Amino acid sequence: MANIFEVKDLKFKYKTNQENVLKGINFQIKEGEIFGFLGPSGAGKSTTQKIIIKILENYQGNIFYKGKDLKDYKQDFFEDIGVSFEMPIHFSKMTAMENIRFFQNLYKKKADVERLMKRVGLWEDKDKMVAEYSKGMKIRLNIVRALLNSPTMLFLDEPTNGLDPANAKILKDLIREFKVSGGTVFITSHIMADIDQLCDRVAFIVNGEINVVDTPRNLKIKYGERRIKIEYKENNKIVEKLFSMEDLGKNKEFLNTIKEKDIETIHSGETTLEDIFIKVTGVTLDEKQ
Repeated sequence: MANIFEVKDLKFKYKTNQENVLKGINFQIKEGEIFGFLGPSGAGKSTTQKIIIKILENYQGNIFYKGKDLKDYKQDFFEDIGVSFEMPIHFSKMTAMENIRFFQNLYKKKADVERLMKRVGLWEDKDKMVAEYSKGMKIRLNIVRALLNSPTMLFLDEPTNGLDPANAKILKDLIREFKVSGGTVFITSHIMADIDQLCDRVAFIVNGEINVVDTPRNLKIKYGERRIKIEYKENNKIVEKLFSMEDLGKNKEFLNTIKEKDIETIHSGETTLEDIFIKVTGVTLDEKQ
């Protein structure tokens, strides 16, 4: 699978800072994958995203998009990408459809707006002023706006933050469908369940440096414990037993337990991405926010 983005030795320093915010990071985004970019507040996530969508310039290092230096792209680059920022920005004194038409006219390619609005459950409210929209409705409208130009690449910042589970599922399904259709996604989020469900690979950035890039599955195996926890009922009490996964099929106590006991639950020692985030970054998700 070819790389759609290649970032090499990327460094960046704001004029007001003495030290680099990005300290020579390297990563690749493969064509057709959903790539998660994670890290605590101030680690360099937003700066990296702003650079690779050409909002920030004057960086050191090299960035290639589809094999071509990002600096050589002009307006054609923006025709190719869609961006959804965490805080939705709309014209509140215009209707949703007026907002959509305004932004759609900025692009050469035009997506099917009716299909998108129906997909996120906003079609019936298309003629309502955005000022009357709830936060969740504004977030869903933001996703529609990111897809207006039928982009090749999507950049999503906290895409489901503030959404109820039903609407969050709609957006996650939309992201998966975008991938299936050949699109590529760069996503940042503090909701680790979303990252786990959506991403093919994730990168962790800490203090301007990337120290881990891998699949969620490999990370869980690496940071998890190779053990099985069994809970069963005995004398009207719940009994919990732990077994090593090494030579589990030969472990007589384990085999006797699953044969003879009234098993209620069986769990592997698989860790969560939230636990991995804390281990890798040394920061809790509460501190991150």
